[in-house]
Amino acid sequence: MPPTPTAAIETTRRVIRCYVYARISQDRTGAHLGTDRQIEDCRALADRLTTPEILYEIVQVFEDNDLSAYSGKPRKEYIEMFTGLEDGDASVVLAWHTDRLHRSPVELEDYISLSERRSVLTHTVQAGLIDLSTPHGRMTARILGAVARQESEHKGARVARKRKQKAQAGEFGGGIRPFGWGVPTGEKRKKIDKKTGEEIEVDVLDMNKGRPDEIEALAYGTNLVLSGGSVNAWAAWMAEKGILSSQGNTLKRTDARLLLLRPRNAGLAVYQGEEIGEGTWEAAVNVAQFRGVTAHLTNPSRITHRGNKPKWLGSRIYQCGVGECTETVKCGRAGNSSKPSYRCVTGHGGTRLAEKVDNYVTDLILERLSRKDAVDLLLPGPQDLDVAQLQLQSDEITKRLGDMAIMFGSGKMTMAQFTEASDVARAQLDNITAKLAKASKKDPLVSMVGAPDVRQAWKDLELDHKRAILRSLLTVKILPVGRGRNSGSVFRTEAIQVDWVR
Repeated sequence: MPPTPTAAIETTRRVIRCYVYARISQDRTGAHLGTDRQIEDCRALADRLTTPEILYEIVQVFEDNDLSAYSGKPRKEYIEMFTGLEDGDASVVLAWHTDRLHRSPVELEDYISLSERRSVLTHTVQAGLIDLSTPHGRMTARILGAVARQESEHKGARVARKRKQKAQAGEFGGGIRPFGWGVPTGEKRKKIDKKTGEEIEVDVLDMNKGRPDEIEALAYGTNLVLSGGSVNAWAAWMAEKGILSSQGNTLKRTDARLLLLRPRNAGLAVYQGEEIGEGTWEAAVNVAQFRGVTAHLTNPSRITHRGNKPKWLGSRIYQCGVGECTETVKCGRAGNSSKPSYRCVTGHGGTRLAEKVDNYVTDLILERLSRKDAVDLLLPGPQDLDVAQLQLQSDEITKRLGDMAIMFGSGKMTMAQFTEASDVARAQLDNITAKLAKASKKDPLVSMVGAPDVRQAWKDLELDHKRAILRSLLTVKILPVGRGRNSGSVFRTEAIQVDWVR
């Protein structure tokens, strides 16, 4: 039986293998709706191109979701498609528009070169056929690419301007909730859970309102450091209180330090790393406190002990009293002793039981702080410093530095003039910062003097705070006791030399 005319057509029909490429630069919901629509339109385009003689068969779909071509980041699916075209697996690319394929002139030229070598045609839903084998087709592609890039650059400029305006208005710029702020408003919004891919409801947060426990933690950490405590002690305090990061993680020392260095804590707005004014949110600390903790934590001459955290009151603070030695002592287990003992870091001299020495020094400190005249020990406050005026001067100098940079960039100042003027301004700024840091520095004795129960107040302090009080009140030197008179049998107070600093 002879074949029907339709069957005869099918046997001679030419099949053209096609790739579909879809991309969306922002997928806020994670639902792939933008790329799904592109792919659906490309399938319809393949049907329209198909004739009784030619079948446009889609053999593979490539999809880069939530990835900008203009950003320059590698597009996995695009690279895979490019490789397939190079291998001759397909000869036609279907896309919604040329700007879904390229927004980089360099990338476009590579694609043009490939299309010429492998005779690849590009059909788009919006711009029609782009025949890159002809001069006209290449010109069209380059014009469309230039227009697309200009649109991306213009959009980027608009986004950057909007972010700067929000920062200047003191508004939250978006991103991860900043530790300390973000109180639920009672409203909900929908988002896609990145782990499960399911749509969930989350709270809408007011970023101007502080979370009481986190605001308290920021204030406590700032005051702790200004009182002589450490960032490690603050991180340990938060872990003990069960206070986690805004992402639900335990705060390590590095993260805790960065939290204390945020201008946001003092209500200061920042854009591209530069302070640009006051924000609209409630501050956790005042500006002077923030300047003080920043000056302290960024001071290159600040002594920080790496490695194990001190566990004893006088470790690396008590001084060795053997001969002319000027070293400090450290705590460890010396010889056959099973109890921690102080010994000079150089290893010479005898040892002294750490617990007995610390108890003796603690009793001396508490006895002094329990007297009625303990208030006389407090250092004079910075009443003579006008913190508000200093901050105003700091803002003016910062603005002047920015103006000078603009003048230099426009050619109104020479390099020599700019260098000399900026050096003077920065020296003035450093001086003001130092004064602000001094104004915010807290006397470690403040929490102890006048306490109803001095001994209980001492017990409630972190070890770092106790060590700060020790440093500020007295110097302790451990003298040799002679052979056969080690502290293992008798503790000799006359071998502990104490000199009061205040």
